[in-house]
Amino acid sequence: MIASILHAALAAASLPVMGAPEDGQMGFQQAATPIMEMLTGFHLWLLVIITAIVLVVLGLMLWAVIFYNAKVRKEPAKFSHNTLVEVIWTAVPVLILVVIAVPSFKLLYYQDVIPEADLTVKATGYQWYWEYEYPDQDISVTSLMLPEEEAERLDRPYLLATWDGTDYENAGALVVPAGATVRVQTTGADVIHSWTVPAFGIKTDAIPGRLNEMWFQVEEPGIYYGQCSELCGKDHAYMPIEVHVLPSEQYTAWVNEKTGGDTQLAAADTQ
Repeated sequence: MIASILHAALAAASLPVMGAPEDGQMGFQQAATPIMEMLTGFHLWLLVIITAIVLVVLGLMLWAVIFYNAKVRKEPAKFSHNTLVEVIWTAVPVLILVVIAVPSFKLLYYQDVIPEADLTVKATGYQWYWEYEYPDQDISVTSLMLPEEEAERLDRPYLLATWDGTDYENAGALVVPAGATVRVQTTGADVIHSWTVPAFGIKTDAIPGRLNEMWFQVEEPGIYYGQCSELCGKDHAYMPIEVHVLPSEQYTAWVNEKTGGDTQLAAADTQ
C-alpha cells in the first residue's frame, strides 16, 4: 500500500505540462485529443475561406475605386440592377455556406456522440471550485485553486494549479488514464458554470438540475489546464481546472491509493 502511494505521488510530480497557455501565444494550444485536432483543422479551413473572401471583396472595391471614380467616369451609370451579378452574389454565398456546413456538421456529430466509455467522471461546479466523482470507483476529489504564495513555492502556475483542500502538496486534479475514453458529466450545485479544457477542445456548461455530457481521449500523459468559462460570480476567475493524464499502471496506483484496494481497472488497461 505504501509503495502504491509513493508510486502515485512520484508519477504526478514527474508529469510534464502539456496543455497550458503561453506568453505571447497567438493560436490554439497544441491539440491533445481527436476532437481538438478536428477543431484545429476546421479552424484552418475557415481561415482559408475567410481570407479568400476578404481578398475578393478587397479586389472588387479597389476595382470600383480605380475604374469607376468621378475622374475616370464623368457620366454615372444609369442602370438600376444586373441580373447576372445578383444571381452570382446570391449563389456564391450559398455555396460557401454549404462547403462550411458539411465539415461543421461532421465535427458536431463527432463531439456529441459519445463512444463507449472506459471511465465516467462527474464534475460538479460550486461557487467557486470543482468536485470530481468517480461513481464506478467510489472516489471523490475536491479541486480548489492553489493560493498564489503556494503556487510560487511549489513552482506551479498561479490561477491554473489546484489543490485538494487538505494538503497544498496534493493537486486537486481530475486524474484519468492515458488512452482511455473518458465520459465527463457536468452539473452545477448553485449557478451555471462551464467545464473547459482548451487542449482537449471541450467546453460544456454545468447547469443546476441538469446533467450534460462530453468526452475526451488523451494519448499523451501530462498535465492539462483549463478554467471555468461561464460567469458564475465574483470568484469566477479563480476556478481552475487541472487534469492529470497518467500511464495506465500509474493510474491504477492512484486508484489503489484512493480506495485502499488493489484492483486492476479495465479503464487503466486501455493504453
